[in-house]
Amino acid sequence: MKIHEYQGKVILASHGVPVPQGKVAFTADEAGEVATTLGGGTVVIKAQIHAGGRGKGGGVKIARNPDEASQIAREILGMRLVTHQTGPKGQIVSRVLVEEGLDIKRELYFGLVLDRASERLVMMASAEGGVEIEEVAARTPEKIFKAGIYSSAGLAGFQARELAFGIGLEGPLVKKATRLMQALYQAAITTDASLVEINPLVETGSGDLVALDAKMTFDDSALFRHVDILKLRDLEEEDPLEVEASKSSLNYIKLDGSIGCMVNGAGLAMATMDIIKLAGGAPANFLDVGGGASAEQIRNAFKILMSDVSVKAVLINIFGGILRCDVLANGVVAAVKDLGVSVPIVIRMEGTNVEEGKRILRNSALNFTTADTMGEAAEKVVQCVGSN
Repeated sequence: MKIHEYQGKVILASHGVPVPQGKVAFTADEAGEVATTLGGGTVVIKAQIHAGGRGKGGGVKIARNPDEASQIAREILGMRLVTHQTGPKGQIVSRVLVEEGLDIKRELYFGLVLDRASERLVMMASAEGGVEIEEVAARTPEKIFKAGIYSSAGLAGFQARELAFGIGLEGPLVKKATRLMQALYQAAITTDASLVEINPLVETGSGDLVALDAKMTFDDSALFRHVDILKLRDLEEEDPLEVEASKSSLNYIKLDGSIGCMVNGAGLAMATMDIIKLAGGAPANFLDVGGGASAEQIRNAFKILMSDVSVKAVLINIFGGILRCDVLANGVVAAVKDLGVSVPIVIRMEGTNVEEGKRILRNSALNFTTADTMGEAAEKVVQCVGSN
């Protein structure tokens, strides 16, 4: 789960990370009022969406007084902000963050990410702040310094100091950077964050380090421990189909292809998408109905798939363990009849009660296409898309 910049800054500040003074505003008048409370001088108006590159898209602007802050906020609020992370459709801006202007000497980068390969959190630092870290990694990877963190020990002081030295910090700034990185680490482990990123982290003219931006992403599986964080979820920033899927305990992610996928198990879902690509097709989604899906969940899964107008055919790939093949077959038949599904459906089943499941499909009087292997199923569904 992602949250907005202003929400992330509240969390980071509570753990000792220095952030600019500021407040979120939902209207132009509120933006002017916040600017006034900040002293009436220069402020920054920042669009709040779950995407980077806002400045390049016109979503970050400087205002010299409260009147100008109101005017700029009026221009940004309601705009469809398009960045390299939103895609061409962009995202509607419903709120802005109004922050004090700072005397910026230089821009740095600090980030903490969960590295699944090493099964550790990794602290990263770079002197190339204000630039997408992906660009730095591709162009000058030697400018990114990393430190793997063992959970039993936490981020050690010497690791943080090495990172600070690596990006060229000296004197009192090393101590400040060390404290800041340790605060980042505490914020991450306390909230079960899988990503904490400050880009840029700025050194001010007075010699302070301040988080000018904040991005936080949380482990969905741990949100049951963080009711306060779950309340920060902004459904307007998420794909409507993904939100609907979560209500039925379905794991769904929208993709760009034309073949809808219904699979049980994340590993099998990934393999199914790969084999569709290998057969020359493109998956329209990742959809994991889970090991113990009910007939109602299968119906909801079909409803979500059919809500995507780009879906031209559906591949159902199920290994029946907890979810028996006969239960799946009955659920599929009922859903197709109830929802009036008209696109071709290819089904590959293996596992518990598979023969009974196949019998139910044959006797349904519906035009299903069956397959015995994943490769055969992928080839058939790609052919269905090509013939439409």
